[in-house]
Amino acid sequence: MTFKKNTKEIGGAERIPAGDWLRGWWLWLLAVGLLGFVAYGQLTRSSGQTAGPAKPGAAAPQPVVAVTAVAAKKGDIGIYLTGLGTVTPINTVTVKTRVDGELIKVLYREGQIVKKGQLLVEIDPRPFAAQLTQTQGQMIRDQALLKNARVDLERYRVLSKQDSIAEQQYATQKSLVRQFEGTVKFDQGQIDNAKLQIIYSRITAPVTGRIGLRLVDPGNIVHATDTTGLAVITQLEPITTIFTIAEDYLPPVLARLKAGERLPVEAYNREQSKKLATGVLLTLDNQIDTNTGTVRLKAEFANQDHGLFPNQFVNARLLLETKRGITVIPTAAIQRSPQAAFVYLVQADQTVKVQPVRLGPAEGDNTGIDEGLSPGDLVVVEGVERLRQGSRVELKGQGPGNSRKGK
Repeated sequence: MTFKKNTKEIGGAERIPAGDWLRGWWLWLLAVGLLGFVAYGQLTRSSGQTAGPAKPGAAAPQPVVAVTAVAAKKGDIGIYLTGLGTVTPINTVTVKTRVDGELIKVLYREGQIVKKGQLLVEIDPRPFAAQLTQTQGQMIRDQALLKNARVDLERYRVLSKQDSIAEQQYATQKSLVRQFEGTVKFDQGQIDNAKLQIIYSRITAPVTGRIGLRLVDPGNIVHATDTTGLAVITQLEPITTIFTIAEDYLPPVLARLKAGERLPVEAYNREQSKKLATGVLLTLDNQIDTNTGTVRLKAEFANQDHGLFPNQFVNARLLLETKRGITVIPTAAIQRSPQAAFVYLVQADQTVKVQPVRLGPAEGDNTGIDEGLSPGDLVVVEGVERLRQGSRVELKGQGPGNSRKGK
C-alpha cells in the first residue's frame, strides 16, 4: 500500500489529506490535557505534604480577635431622677411710673446688672415742686388763722366764766379752732403728697437683677396707668428651676424631704452634655397633673456665674440615693439580647464567655452591676461585634500571655 493514490499534487508538492490533519490535532489536545492533569496531581500532593496530614474530625483553628478590655471595679453610683425643667426667676419686676410726666433721663444700659435702690430713670419733677410750694403757702395761711382762732378761744373762755358772753359764742369759737386744725392737717397731707411725687419722679430698681431692653425713650410722656412699664428686671441670684418627675417616684422624695434631707439637684443643658449648675431641692407642688401623671418640683441654684438664664430649658437631675461599694463597669461593655443583658468576660485561657448580668443604676459612662460580676473581672469594651461564645482574643497592647485573667 502506498499514500500516493490518496494525495494530490498542488504546485508540484504533495498535501496530506484533511481527515489525517484532524486526527492529528485531537491527539495533540489529548496529550496536553493529560499533562495538565498529572501536573495538578503533583501540586496537590506537594501541598498536602507541606501542610501535614489532617486529623479526622479536627475543627479549623479560630481566628484571634484583638479587643480592648477593662477590669470591673468597686465604686459608688448615684440613683438620679431626671425631668424636663424651665429656669424661673424668684422675682420678675416690671418697672412702672407712679406719676405722670415727661421722661427726661434714662440712667441704665440695656442688659445691665442693676442693684436694689439704683436710680434708673427720672421724670420731670418741676410740676411737683410747684405743687409743693403752693401747698406750703396754703399751710402757712391756715396756721395763722388757727393761731388767731386759738387766741379768741382763750378770751372767750375767760368771758364765759364771767358770764360776759353767751355760751353759744364760746362753743362756736371752739368749733372754729377745730376746723382750722383740720385745715392745717389737710395742708400737711398735701405737702407730704407733693414731696412723695417728687420722690416718685426718681425711679429706682426695686430688686437686684438684670434689666432688659428699654421700653420707653427719653422725651415721652409716661402715665401711671401705662401697662407696658419702663423696663423689666429679673433676679438672677439665686434662681430656681421648676421640673417634673413621674408620680411613681413621689413617695421616696417625700420621705426624704420629711426627714429634713437636702437633696442635690443638677441642671444640664438641652443635650445633657454639660452641667450648668448645682443646687438643692426646695419643695414640690401640692397636686399631681392628671394629664401627664407627673408632679412639679422646685430647686434653687446660687447661680453666681449666671450659668442659668430665665426661661431656659434644662434637664434637671435629682440625686435620690447613692449606692456605695457596688461593682461598676463601663456602659460600653454591656450588650443586650432578647433574654437579658450580658457582657463578654475574658477567661484565663484567652477566650471569652457570654456572662449574663443584672444591671443596677447608671451614672455617666458607668453602670452598676447588681449580679453577675465581681470587682477585677475583665470585660470587653471594644471589638465585641466580632465575638461569640468561646472566641479567642488578644488584648490590644498586650501579648497573648500577658493579659489579666478573668474567671
